[in-house]
Amino acid sequence: MKDYMKGFVPYGLAAFLVGIVGGFSAVLGPNFVKDIGIAYNNTTWTALAQAASSAACAPVLGRLGDGLGRRKALLFGIGIFTLGNLFTALSSSLPAMIFARFVVGLGMAAISPAVIGYIVARFPRESTGKGFALYMLISSISVVFGPTLGQLIVSASGWRSMVWLCVLLCVSVLVLCLMFREADTGRKNGLEGFDKIGSFWVIIFFTLVLCIPSFGQNFGWTSWQFPAVLISAFVSFFALAACEKKAENPILPGRFIMRRSFILAVIILFLTQGLMQANMTNTIVFVDYISPGDSLISGIAISVMYIGMSIGSVLLGGLTDRYEPKYVLSFSLILTAISCGISLSYGESFSPLQIALSLGILGIGLGGNSTGLMKVVLSGLPAETAGAGTGTYGLFRDLSAPFGVAVFVPLFTNAVSARITAGADASLAAVGAMRMLSFTELVCVLSGIIAVMFLPHIHHRKDEKNEG
Repeated sequence: MKDYMKGFVPYGLAAFLVGIVGGFSAVLGPNFVKDIGIAYNNTTWTALAQAASSAACAPVLGRLGDGLGRRKALLFGIGIFTLGNLFTALSSSLPAMIFARFVVGLGMAAISPAVIGYIVARFPRESTGKGFALYMLISSISVVFGPTLGQLIVSASGWRSMVWLCVLLCVSVLVLCLMFREADTGRKNGLEGFDKIGSFWVIIFFTLVLCIPSFGQNFGWTSWQFPAVLISAFVSFFALAACEKKAENPILPGRFIMRRSFILAVIILFLTQGLMQANMTNTIVFVDYISPGDSLISGIAISVMYIGMSIGSVLLGGLTDRYEPKYVLSFSLILTAISCGISLSYGESFSPLQIALSLGILGIGLGGNSTGLMKVVLSGLPAETAGAGTGTYGLFRDLSAPFGVAVFVPLFTNAVSARITAGADASLAAVGAMRMLSFTELVCVLSGIIAVMFLPHIHHRKDEKNEG
């Protein structure tokens, strides 16, 4: 076995852990709020807590990984991830669950830059597309059976039993990674000049950014909460900008962020990748409105979506080493658009096969899209700054999922509630809201396809570092 593949083993285990626990957790939010007797739109807050910490803390912990070594960052992340799932199993109120999911996201924020940073630093440049495809394959295939098995466990013995199983998996992987001795942990830059103040403002600002659409849709655009969080976000942005301008080693590397490939990739992420987590939650809620008690249908459909992601990451993601990634990305987004078109036809007498087909095609598109964007953005990243670069990209990549949750989940759940309040039958209200949501998503995906056309070429270039 090649040395870089052998060294990838603990990182692959960590990616598997995050994926399989994420698969189980896909059914956690709706079942938790149902169990404690609160409205479905409160799933926004639990998902937002995890997403905020996993996104906002990624560049900070990625920079720490560059300073202390990837192995330490990986073990730290798995340890925190374990604690977060333990806190989740013990949660009995919404505030406790919000805190628990925040801790889970913190662990993810340390694990993801370590795993992707290893691929960037140790895999040969001509094989990074295969490395990213392998990472996406492990991440997606590990969650294939999670939603279905998770829902079976929840139905049989409750959501706590499912989370305790997650805790056991976390402990097992942590022990295995501790036993594995990595020959080369990568260059360690030390923590001298680490931007502590900038780290604080990065976390505050991006957490507030995620809260803006959620506060507007859940509290009301004219409520005092919405302008409060909006003004706080503006204040924290200027504080962050001032700190980063003065910092010797800023948390957010300006030259990396200002590249055309990075800016366009982030736009595409926000327009498309946020569909995944939002559609998982909305599918569960939609099925529950149309056919109460048939939650297993949505679990199976979500598993099909992850199978699609596995296929897309391998078949489409691997092609980015051979063909221009922007063309692969265009095809993957067309598949995503087809999925949105299918969901437009959902009705009261929906077919489980119809939902599975829509989410399966969506998964193939998202799998290829995720791998292709990583290839475009991270190609040519120096090994000594792999953690910072992947953490920064991870910040915006992870922001896209909660952005989708913060926008699309309340858009759907609030639209259903408004239709029911207006006198519509619950199932008809759900169908109307789903069609409105699908049309909105289709517009976003088509906009993403246009943005792909402006991405720079990365193959057959004399100097990757001077792109766009």
